[in-house]
Amino acid sequence: MRLLFSPQLNPATETGWRRTWFDIIYRHDTPPSRNFDLLLIVAIVASVSVVMLDSVDHIHATYGHVLYAIEWGFTLLFTAEYALRLAVVKRPVRYGLSSWGIIDLLSILPTYLSLLFPGSQSLLVVRILRILRLFRILKLVQYVEEGGVLVGALWRSRRKIFVFICAVLTVVVIFGALMYVVEGPEHGFDSIPMGMYWAIVTMATVGFGDIAPATTLGRFITSILILIGYSVIAVPTGIYTAELASSLRQADARTRVVDNRACPDCGMEGHDPEAHFCRCCGHALAAPMG
Repeated sequence: MRLLFSPQLNPATETGWRRTWFDIIYRHDTPPSRNFDLLLIVAIVASVSVVMLDSVDHIHATYGHVLYAIEWGFTLLFTAEYALRLAVVKRPVRYGLSSWGIIDLLSILPTYLSLLFPGSQSLLVVRILRILRLFRILKLVQYVEEGGVLVGALWRSRRKIFVFICAVLTVVVIFGALMYVVEGPEHGFDSIPMGMYWAIVTMATVGFGDIAPATTLGRFITSILILIGYSVIAVPTGIYTAELASSLRQADARTRVVDNRACPDCGMEGHDPEAHFCRCCGHALAAPMG
């Protein structure tokens, strides 16, 4: 998260146009820089909207050439912006390899690749990731840091979740093979991978209905698998919740202010820093910690 929202760039030492454009592009606390960011966001939303409209058949048939020209206009605009970002920083390679630099590059590559691979311009929807700059403009980085707690808890529980996924895949293979033997190709289970697909859909309680057991034994096996599916859905949630609770307790312990005041009547310690009375006997405490 820190890498994504803090590229840690150094402004150019020159005092001419490079420094001026650096302040406009990378700062977010001046009217020119805020206007630049807001105009950039409008352009991003507009360009993504063009890509989405172009994917509609009847709109593409009528306005395809116009939308294609507009998309090239946005691409050239973002290309110039990307080149300007590289030109005004002290270490262009460092920015190019940062998360923001990679996102900026990916936002313009699909249009150029469409010259070699028609249709790849649809990948331009990745451009919407640039809208994350809004977090910096609106001073919402602290919320992103809170999101880092969630990601960290997920990363620390990765081994337990991996073991759980392996167990689920084992059940999927066993039941997929079992249904292939019980139902057979005449009921749609023409291979073990098809049986595995059915097992995954059944365990996830999605139930597309494109393939279903027809025999009594097959339906009995399906009932068992459905019960297993309901049982295992809560497992990764519980693993993640426990890890998240542990992370929050650790974060709270790091930020909690220690209050060493003891109650003069009962000797109780551990009061809140703002407390005026003992939480055990109600006796008045010393002045709250300042």
